[in-house]
Amino acid sequence: MPAVLTAVPSGESGDMHLVRRALARDGDAFRTIIKTHNQRLYRIARGVVRNDSEAEDIVQEAYVRAFAHLDAFRGDSSLATWLSRIVINEALGRLRKRRRTVALPENPQAEIIQFPLNPSDDPERTMAQRQILQLVERATDSLPDVYRTVFVARVIEGLSIEETADLLGVRPQTVKTRLHRARVLVRKALDDQIGPVLLDAFPFAGRRCERLTSTVLRRLGLES
Repeated sequence: MPAVLTAVPSGESGDMHLVRRALARDGDAFRTIIKTHNQRLYRIARGVVRNDSEAEDIVQEAYVRAFAHLDAFRGDSSLATWLSRIVINEALGRLRKRRRTVALPENPQAEIIQFPLNPSDDPERTMAQRQILQLVERATDSLPDVYRTVFVARVIEGLSIEETADLLGVRPQTVKTRLHRARVLVRKALDDQIGPVLLDAFPFAGRRCERLTSTVLRRLGLES
């Protein structure tokens, strides 16, 4: 059965309307909340713990906790920020627990969710893009926790200084300072690795190469 769209009452925010519907056990409201915030919450969790499967588990646990205490949401901040704060707390708790039991691996194998690539691109260009993305992912993963969380929130998720400060419970100036340091560290990590990758930059092979070759040969009368 298709979801029934309901108008937001005058004077009520979209977030509060969704929450009110969810509190009334409206399945479509839960579904909308989850689908709307999944990507951001996953990236934030992944930015803290640096592990794909654990990040997914954190987001699931955060949703369960959030929905169990949904009546605590008052709309003082956005629903996205409220949920993100729960994810941050859950992720940091996992990180503290992990540190008490085992040392963090220096080079975790999990990768940050890939940025979208255009599948119509020729293979050489796609491979070069993936190489660059992998460098950015590794550079982000190498950041100390205190900088990585700010970097993920500001650069990857695009939150404002104020939103990031509210999310992390720090002053805006602290966000600026940590972000500056994070960018310096990421830039250094990329500088150390970028040389070999640049050899494959701006590829002109595959279909692009064949297309240009055929065009030139046709213009020269050497190919029909």
